[in-house]
Amino acid sequence: QVQLVESGGGLVQAGGSLRLSCSASGRTFSSYVMGWFRQAPGKEREFVAAINRSGGSTYHADSVKGRFTISRNNAKNTVYLQMNSLKPEDTAVYYCAAERAVVADRSPAAYDLWGQGTQVTVSS
Repeated sequence: QVQLVESGGGLVQAGGSLRLSCSASGRTFSSYVMGWFRQAPGKEREFVAAINRSGGSTYHADSVKGRFTISRNNAKNTVYLQMNSLKPEDTAVYYCAAERAVVADRSPAAYDLWGQGTQVTVSS
């Protein structure tokens, strides 16, 4: 079974950039659709981006489209989230997640495996 560990969070000023990484253990990483979600205090966990197993198809929430980019490197068992032009409203704990599927889902309920999360704080 795949285990997920996120890294790359931190404190950044508005307009800045961060790159999150999610490293997966196990030999079956390429059989999983991967997603990034975030949860701000007092709010529900929300979809940010997802990528299919090969990396050929990506999906981004409207709120991050044009600013965030999801990618993956199956040889390194890693999925990334490049975040540019960060805004204070992007502040949240960011989670990577994995699901055994062919088509990426936007619902957190569809994902089987989760990392522990990494905090992203954007100051104004």
